[in-house]
Amino acid sequence: MSLMDTFKNRTRHPFRPRSSDVIQHLFADFRDYQAEGDALIMGEGHLGERRVYVVAQQKPKPDQFRTSKDVGKLNWGMLDADEHSQILRFLRRLSENGPQEDALLLSLVDTYGADISMYSARRLQAFFIAHLIRAYINVPIRTVSIVLGEGGSGGALAVQVADRRATLEDAMYATAPPESVAAIIFRDAERIEEAVAVSKSAAKYLKHFGVVDSVIPQTKSVMDAAGVAQNVRVYLERTMRDLFRRRLDRLMNKRLATADQLGVIAPGKFFELKRFIERPLKQFYKPPAQLKIISDPSGATIHLDDSYGNGTVVEPSQAHVRCGHETEGAVGDGCGALIPLKDYLQNFQICPECGKRRVLDAAGWISVLTDPGSFHELFRNMTVADLLPEEDLHDYYREFLQKQKERSSFNESLVTAHATVHGYPAVMALSEFAFAGGSMGVVFGEKFKLAVEYALRKRWPLVSVCCSGGARLYEGIVALMQMYKTIAAVERLKRAGIPFISILADPATGGAIASYAALGDVCLAEPGALVIFTGPRVMKARGFEVDDQAVRADSLSEVSGDTYLYPGYYGDIRGIQEVVPRAQMRRSVARYLEYYARTRAQDEKKKGVRPYRRRLKRRLQPE
Repeated sequence: MSLMDTFKNRTRHPFRPRSSDVIQHLFADFRDYQAEGDALIMGEGHLGERRVYVVAQQKPKPDQFRTSKDVGKLNWGMLDADEHSQILRFLRRLSENGPQEDALLLSLVDTYGADISMYSARRLQAFFIAHLIRAYINVPIRTVSIVLGEGGSGGALAVQVADRRATLEDAMYATAPPESVAAIIFRDAERIEEAVAVSKSAAKYLKHFGVVDSVIPQTKSVMDAAGVAQNVRVYLERTMRDLFRRRLDRLMNKRLATADQLGVIAPGKFFELKRFIERPLKQFYKPPAQLKIISDPSGATIHLDDSYGNGTVVEPSQAHVRCGHETEGAVGDGCGALIPLKDYLQNFQICPECGKRRVLDAAGWISVLTDPGSFHELFRNMTVADLLPEEDLHDYYREFLQKQKERSSFNESLVTAHATVHGYPAVMALSEFAFAGGSMGVVFGEKFKLAVEYALRKRWPLVSVCCSGGARLYEGIVALMQMYKTIAAVERLKRAGIPFISILADPATGGAIASYAALGDVCLAEPGALVIFTGPRVMKARGFEVDDQAVRADSLSEVSGDTYLYPGYYGDIRGIQEVVPRAQMRRSVARYLEYYARTRAQDEKKKGVRPYRRRLKRRLQPE
């Protein structure tokens, strides 16, 4: 069958066996934990002599659509924040009980994605997804996951990370549903067939990219629940024999190594050479490529009255920016004031009259955070061609990348560097929103991992700025896997005791906020930053109500206070600790870096090591 036929006639067949059907045929003694919610099944049973814990997502069955209310429910089969909380608590209990050498944790994946309603967004849904993936990395039990039907987005990845990962032959697992991919890439939701191909969501691609290890054969009839369960049983019995021959501690370490390889299929010839330090960026006030700059070519002095904004006198040939019209063709909600370009850039692209902020590119965040002259970029020239073979780069993607290079001073959507912040060294990982909306692709994930490795070698804190629209749909499923990769990198930092400061800029959405950005030891946010897993535009398009102000940083920082009041629900999730204006962000970050430096110096003094501050001073002196 073609990919499209498989997708229509098998993957989305209404009578395709659901998780509960497979569980019923798989376990004779299944004990249901009676999880709360429509999309979650939790329980335990036995396969042979082994206890098997089960966490399963489930789409609705046709007989559940009995009333108009049932038909109108928008989040069928999508785990909400409450259900994620139940899984997180269960994994925490497993971890607290210590290693379980004689048991297995099985996850069954069958969901379009996570719930995108305001209910879940207000309960820090994105943070739950990131913490769940990290919990699966650390849970001390052998784990297996199986994609039963249609896996989608971070909602599927939240329970898919495992020691052994499989998919049914006719299942699909994508970054987003093909309708959404078609609407975003092709601006035409009807081009589903091309979207299915671009998504690389079929079983053969999942194995090719290392998303799964095994493909479980499909049954002749798509509705054969007993046959599907039997094929799953055969796979599980074989896999369990293999897993229980291996040491649990080694399997747990392998989870991090598995993440490192996601998205690095065939490194290019000069990959190793190009990954080292590049020429540093020195021009901090270079105007963004999209910025519409107004100047007077005639040489005449122009006096503007208050109807234009602020009564500015425009000197001959002086460059200005008009608030609300910062980019070509944009008619925004600014006050219309004319602002000298130099002043606008030095004020971090905020209008001094009305306070309207423009989304900052990476160069802007360099100016916000780092000391002048201290920024040295790392891994600058890494591209997709270094990591993925040419046959995996379709023409749509090549055209897209060429356009992005014309919009940005950087070569990809993540800029990594070492720099100082008020004299304290740090490794930086900054989203470049001007390049593909800061989207997470294979280069993003690889550069983030390398930045973490650099931080570990230097024992310098990592500071990240999340300003992203999510996973890069052009790369298909491999882009989604960068969530796993960046979380595994952060886990290495945490195990080494290296601080990680996460800054949430406007906007912080999609896979970025649902992965590394949610795991900061400290999470700061700029005022008014949009912090949400699925953006308001997509929510509205799918029929969900949107309260834009409720998912802005200022509001969510108040919600974050509840995480201390309800530790049973939120666990280690703390949300946003501080909301900090751009002009004060460097000082706020420096406070945490200074605390780390002093603490480290005290520890080294006790151990008889040359004081950290003295070594730091020597390192920062010019040669």
